[in-house]
Amino acid sequence: MAKKSRRRRRRRSSRLAPILVALLLIILVGAAGVITSAIRRYTPSDARMDLADYYQQGAANELSLVLQDSISTSKGKIEDGIAYIPYQVITEELNGRFYWDQETQQMLYTLPTEIMEIQPESSSYTREGETVTENYPIVRQIDGEYYIALDFLEQYMKIQGTVYENPARAVILYKWESVRTVESSKETQVRYQGGIKSPILKDVEAGEQMILLEELDNWSRVMTEDGIDGYVENSALSSAKETEYTYTGSYEENFTSLTRDHKINLAWHQVTSEAANQAFAADTQNMTGVNVISPTWFSVTSTQGNISSLASEDYVRQAHEKGLEVWGLIDNFNENVSTLETLSVRSARQHIIDMLISEAKRVDMDGINVDFESLTEEEAVHFIQFIRELSVACRNNGLVLSIDNPVPQYTAFYNRREQGILADYVIIMGYDEHTVGSETAGSVASLPFVEEGITQTLSEVPKEKVINGVPFYTRLWTEANNGTVTSEVCSMDQADAYVEQYGMEVYWNTDMSQNYAEATVDNKVLKMWLEDEESLEEKMKLIQEYDLAGVAEWKLGFQRDDVWAIISKYVQ
Repeated sequence: MAKKSRRRRRRRSSRLAPILVALLLIILVGAAGVITSAIRRYTPSDARMDLADYYQQGAANELSLVLQDSISTSKGKIEDGIAYIPYQVITEELNGRFYWDQETQQMLYTLPTEIMEIQPESSSYTREGETVTENYPIVRQIDGEYYIALDFLEQYMKIQGTVYENPARAVILYKWESVRTVESSKETQVRYQGGIKSPILKDVEAGEQMILLEELDNWSRVMTEDGIDGYVENSALSSAKETEYTYTGSYEENFTSLTRDHKINLAWHQVTSEAANQAFAADTQNMTGVNVISPTWFSVTSTQGNISSLASEDYVRQAHEKGLEVWGLIDNFNENVSTLETLSVRSARQHIIDMLISEAKRVDMDGINVDFESLTEEEAVHFIQFIRELSVACRNNGLVLSIDNPVPQYTAFYNRREQGILADYVIIMGYDEHTVGSETAGSVASLPFVEEGITQTLSEVPKEKVINGVPFYTRLWTEANNGTVTSEVCSMDQADAYVEQYGMEVYWNTDMSQNYAEATVDNKVLKMWLEDEESLEEKMKLIQEYDLAGVAEWKLGFQRDDVWAIISKYVQ
């Protein structure tokens, strides 16, 4: 019996051996798989992305555009080895001073004292009476779009471009300011996305500088010098530092200005008839401290560029005798005249300018004040070209050019940066926070509203050219039971009369820096945010604090005489 038992155990052991071997093999294979998977997981991919796909290039002559630190969705062209940049990119993204004139089918470029005209497909243009010839067509029309040679742009814009091949791309620097940069601490790669499995876009040598776009936990998004936007591991990067981009080109802005060596104190004088001109002496009798008067003399009356004029030689003579400069105002308030149709046509723009200059010479004006309001984004493009052309005429004739603008909060597309180069003064209309069309009652010019208008303007225009406009008027608001809101404009004295007439309760609103008045009359709520000596002084303090070029007041005749001393205290 014992022998049989041993034989059975031997047979059982022999049967188990293959099973154990199989299990061991399974374990080994599984372990190898785990190890292989781990190796694959932690091994960086060496796959590369085709840069033509990266830049989404189609046609063979396409030129990708890298504008400072971002890849544009627009494409340039390579024609006969010359890089061309789209007109839309030049004007909308690079803020170039070029303008395609539909009427004359020319590309215009504004210099301080002349307008250059460039015909499409031509290699020549005229400057200062001389013909200049390049060795390439300056402007090309390709597939219905206009392009300008990058080499030419560098002559007339503060930009610097570098063209790279495979694929064709142009890296254009145009913001000459400090940026955050990093350097590669070792040889590494720029990948399409953050992660070692993401395709490689570019190999980077040790010490290569890149713009830091975004810093993440383990990876950073960078822009390489040759225009590749991708990700690099933080372990391969140095600490970020501030680097100043310095312009090394030859272009210089030579737009001279007729800014005065004293603060401006301008009073707008609403003149709507010859009789109003005759009231000059009476309207200015008690006015003190003012050094510029701006009568509302001119208005555009047709899309051909005709203007009406109330300009008076006698008015100017009287103003000069009182030590006042006269800056005649032109507006676009005629509802029957399309601002777009007028300003988009060169002959119409030129007609306006010619008539303004002629009238200025006739009556001996000192300057022109442009008050074109309610501009749309479409109109603004043509408006700034009108300002360019008018600035040339004013500069050549020794006339001060000033431009009235609503606060930037509502009109960011007015191109104040360009205005600040072209014009002598940029005036903020620091009022109309609430207007006749407002659905709710509110202040004409609360102090926070005014200050925001100033700070935003100063981000684009030098303080030496910024004038802040202040209101001499108030609105009396009436809120009816049915929810309708109406208002009427009133002078400082009229506002005080309403306070007395309706027994309105008045208290100082600290948030607005204004006296607030309210009363209920005949089931209607009357409200006023008063523009008076106290609110005016708070606004003048802002003008002094930001060291602006001066103040402008709308309008003469709505003030109390004691405001002049308050204003003068802050603009000396």
